[in-house]
Amino acid sequence: MKILVTGGAGFIGSHVVDAYLEAGHHVAVVDDLSTGRMANLNRQAAFYHLDIRSPALRQVFERERPEVVNHHAAQMDVRRSVADPVYDAGINILGSLNVLECAREYGVRRFIYISTGGAVYGEPVYLPCDEAHPTRPICPYGASKLAVEHYLYLYREVHGLDYVILRYTNVYGPRQNPHGEAGVVAIFTARLLQGEEVVINGSGEQERDFAYVTDCARANLLALDNPRSSGRVYNLGTGVGTSINEIFARLQAITGGQRAPVHGPAKPGETFRIYLDARLAQQELGWTPQVALDEGLRRTVQAFVQGAQR
Repeated sequence: MKILVTGGAGFIGSHVVDAYLEAGHHVAVVDDLSTGRMANLNRQAAFYHLDIRSPALRQVFERERPEVVNHHAAQMDVRRSVADPVYDAGINILGSLNVLECAREYGVRRFIYISTGGAVYGEPVYLPCDEAHPTRPICPYGASKLAVEHYLYLYREVHGLDYVILRYTNVYGPRQNPHGEAGVVAIFTARLLQGEEVVINGSGEQERDFAYVTDCARANLLALDNPRSSGRVYNLGTGVGTSINEIFARLQAITGGQRAPVHGPAKPGETFRIYLDARLAQQELGWTPQVALDEGLRRTVQAFVQGAQR
């Protein structure tokens, strides 16, 4: 199968590319390298250094003729989305529309869209959040990702474009850059290994659902041609909330770090407590997380020690 992965040189996208290639598919990657890295990119994949907003994207579709588009490319920094919602929407909405238009014009069979389970629901009404939970985002990032979910429904109804939506929780693991939009696992790991001070935003009692990156990559493989998943939305998470303070304590024990954390101001636009019910993905995709948190944290630290090589 011919698959185009946007954001395929990024943290999660590169693991998805690996999974597709290992399964024997032909993979092309579009990435502007604003947050992705060439070191992440599998050499077996065709690579196009391109912004998803560019008109030149059609040339990639013309050349590659993908059967499936896997759309990971995004502006995913919540703080930046709050500070500059127009920039966020330009990439996440207008960029996604450019990808969708190319997919429509070139007869793509299935569109796998990566959304966010950590931001589209807003402050939870109940926990864990399932796919039926009200979507009430409290940051521009969550609003922009949700907007594209609605566009996907439109493109299916009007143009017949089949799709699957995967709502990720907090994904962590090797290749996550400890700068920019990175999550706390990468940030804490890098600073602990360097003996630097770790800042926990807010009280640290805020809870997140942490899923290991290869588990999420496997879901993208399962979503390729499962007929039950047509037009469906799936949460990907563990169903368990872990506090930021607990993540720090576990990473400190693994790394042998000695410095106590300090607490800074809470980040605007972030949900305080959220974790996801992923039973639908288990029932219809056959997906369950396989890497336990402690094991995933150990693998992540080991990758950082080794320089996060491929």
